[in-house]
Amino acid sequence: MNARGGTREQALWTRARLGRCGPALDLLTACFDRHVYAPHAHDEFTVGVSSSGVEIIDYRGGRICTDPGSLVVLEPGEIHTGGPATSAGYSYRALYADPALLADGILDGRFPHFREPLVDDPELAAAFHTAHIELSACPDPLEAESRLAWLLAELARRHSTARPADDRVPGEGRIAREVRTRLADELTAPPSLADLATDLGLSRYQLLRAFRTTVGIPPYAWLAQHRVTRARGLLDAGLRPAEVASLVGFADQAHLTRWFRRVMGVTPAAYRNSVQDGGREGSRHLPA
Repeated sequence: MNARGGTREQALWTRARLGRCGPALDLLTACFDRHVYAPHAHDEFTVGVSSSGVEIIDYRGGRICTDPGSLVVLEPGEIHTGGPATSAGYSYRALYADPALLADGILDGRFPHFREPLVDDPELAAAFHTAHIELSACPDPLEAESRLAWLLAELARRHSTARPADDRVPGEGRIAREVRTRLADELTAPPSLADLATDLGLSRYQLLRAFRTTVGIPPYAWLAQHRVTRARGLLDAGLRPAEVASLVGFADQAHLTRWFRRVMGVTPAAYRNSVQDGGREGSRHLPA
């Protein structure tokens, strides 16, 4: 879908892969002053969050008006349009998800149905918006699979007409330990959550729930912190951040820096310099 020219007429696409060898999921960041989409439909679920302005969407014979923070779900095959309500334009973020991703936490794996396209759930809308921003900047496969698969399953469980599957997962502690071991052992090329779940006889949603319940954070966040710990050791040994990033499994130095700062409060370069300065300072005070 292409927009007409204009200073605020843009649509930026990012492709995130769910797991290293898993299916792709498209993320769209759009900002329009005048563009109106022609009537069309998608094969996937469209999940969108309004960022600014007001969009008018014709859908199922009615009209939807979105406000900033609105969460919209359009089902596969449903004809719809979209355009600005005023000359001020609008912006939004959307993702296009295979129906199976929303069926993961549903009883019998049935595809969910949403009676209303506008979903009243500010917490979930904010989580989708934040995940979209961060994954558009760095679409790490395990992070995309952990965050988006969980959010899409939660969307279906909370707001579709389908019956949620049982939340209880026996042996949560054992499951979390096995997942941590596999991720640590395969640090630079971790298995997908879908493969881990299959190996453990679980759905991906069950694996994510067991891990989050036991550990308190999703698998990608645990792995990122484990990589930071490994990175510290390599930086202590004198390696440069650019070398360290690939050795511990980060996509690049920027990805390492983002997580290192989150966990340690400083950049890898600042940490390396401070450790080396401390080592040199200490060597000057060694007894003769």
